[in-house]
Amino acid sequence: MNFLKNLFAKPDPQAKMKEYKRGLDKTVRDLDKERNKLLKDEKRLVVEMKKMAKADQIDSVKIMAKDLVRTRKYAQKFYRMKAQVQAVSLRLQTVQGTNQMMRCMGGVTKAMQGMNAQMNIQGMQNIMKEFERQNEMMGMKEEMMGDAIDDVMDDEGVEEEETAEEISKIMDEVGLEFKAK
Repeated sequence: MNFLKNLFAKPDPQAKMKEYKRGLDKTVRDLDKERNKLLKDEKRLVVEMKKMAKADQIDSVKIMAKDLVRTRKYAQKFYRMKAQVQAVSLRLQTVQGTNQMMRCMGGVTKAMQGMNAQMNIQGMQNIMKEFERQNEMMGMKEEMMGDAIDDVMDDEGVEEEETAEEISKIMDEVGLEFKAK
């Protein structure tokens, strides 16, 4: 039954990405192991070449030198392969990040569509018209209150003038003495 399910099941892209990432990481580790083996062989060859040179076996030294050069070239190739595999891994991570961002943007789009569907444009227009009408009424009431207050204040202004006149009369009568003092 699992065989049929696996046969017709659509592979999960996230699981595939993780699997590929693990494979690439394993490849990088294997390349490092092989390169380290080559570096050990290089050191061993150098030591043996020195021994052979001391023993005056020039032919053997020439053969080992060729082997040493090949070993160094292979080590350089392993460096390049490791860099290429890491570049592929980085691209894979970039694709994974882009995919995640795309899914998030899809969710945001759905949320925005839901909010747009819930908005009642006609209702908002009616509310704005009612607000404008109430605002105008409030402005007119405020203007009427301002006029009424101004009228009351004008009466106080007349009272203040009359009060000032009375004070002035009294001061005039008594003022001669007040001014003199």
